[in-house]
Amino acid sequence: MSTVHLLDHPLIQHKLTYIRNKNTGSKDFRELVEEVAMLMTYEVTRDFPLKEVEIETPIQKTMTKVISGKKVGVVPILRAGLGMVNGVLKLIPAAKVGHVGLYRDPETLLPVEYYCKLPADIHERELIIIDPMLATGGSAVAAIEFLKQRGASNIKLMCLIAAPEGIKAVQESHSDVDIYVAAIDEKLNDHAYIVPGLGDAGDRLFGTK
Repeated sequence: MSTVHLLDHPLIQHKLTYIRNKNTGSKDFRELVEEVAMLMTYEVTRDFPLKEVEIETPIQKTMTKVISGKKVGVVPILRAGLGMVNGVLKLIPAAKVGHVGLYRDPETLLPVEYYCKLPADIHERELIIIDPMLATGGSAVAAIEFLKQRGASNIKLMCLIAAPEGIKAVQESHSDVDIYVAAIDEKLNDHAYIVPGLGDAGDRLFGTK
């Protein structure tokens, strides 16, 4: 079973409170989501391997460490995932960015892919799928499956807020994908919104309804 990492750093929790607040406007909401994504990336990359290299400081030559040949891909689930991209790239500026677009079929209620553009060497990369909300888990499960079909094998999922139902769905479908979240909320309501949640992340990011 995949591991769920609850990132409860005080700075993350502080900023998440303002993200949840219904009175936070789109500008501040976007900035806060980006900041929390950056802070979460610090933890998501904690297990990246290191290697020693020789450099010369202003004083002398010395051996020090750099990330060991790790190629990273960031894959936001459209559209809300776009709000987290810049936060990740601030810490991993060399990462390639792919995109997966999904919508829910009104009859079958199943996720349908309408857009997918990924780095050509996806099979060589450590991929971080990003989406602010993990509600039913349908979009995340589908996105992970689409990446695997295209050759990806090393995938992590990073979300701001998750419902237990969404975590369970991802773990049951993709037990090899670790999940990183800033909060695990109570449940889903009858409209599949996370309770207490933060509302519709896409609408709040882009000022739509």
